[in-house]
Amino acid sequence: MTNYYETERLILREVLESDIETMFELDSNTLVHRYLGNNPIQKKEDALKAIHFIRNQYRTYGVGRLATIEKSSGSFIGWSGLKYNAGKKEALNGIENFFDIGYRFLPRFWGLGFATESSHKMLRVAFEELNIDTVFGAADIDNIGSNKVLRKIGLNFVEEFFFKKERINWYELKKENYEKDMF
Repeated sequence: MTNYYETERLILREVLESDIETMFELDSNTLVHRYLGNNPIQKKEDALKAIHFIRNQYRTYGVGRLATIEKSSGSFIGWSGLKYNAGKKEALNGIENFFDIGYRFLPRFWGLGFATESSHKMLRVAFEELNIDTVFGAADIDNIGSNKVLRKIGLNFVEEFFFKKERINWYELKKENYEKDMF
């Protein structure tokens, strides 16, 4: 995996240590964390730990969340892309060892279609380049925007489950259904 992609309006590239300021801005924002357990980070060291975790995903699994850059401004707007959830520690909804699609953007970039645009690209990568069989997605049931994006990009609602006392919607898209919808 090259870990560099472009869409009409976005550049998706590896997260770098030099992204620490904007990663801190993103993950310390209370609005961003509203549906993520309301636990924003407090220190830049925590942002650096997140960057190291993502970079380790690249080395270990060949995928990981990607810094998402708005082409027109050159601004880091957040991250998006695939993540491999390994083992019991990263299990969701009782499922281990799976790929999920996700996105997290600074609030000033919400509602502009960037999550949909970047996710369409990453689904194409997942199914056409990486030959992944199934991609999953999850969103707090009250996070209307994320639930809309997951449905819009073609993921199918499977069920609701509880995670850390929060109600979460669980979605999936199988490669054969993606290919059927593409043709």
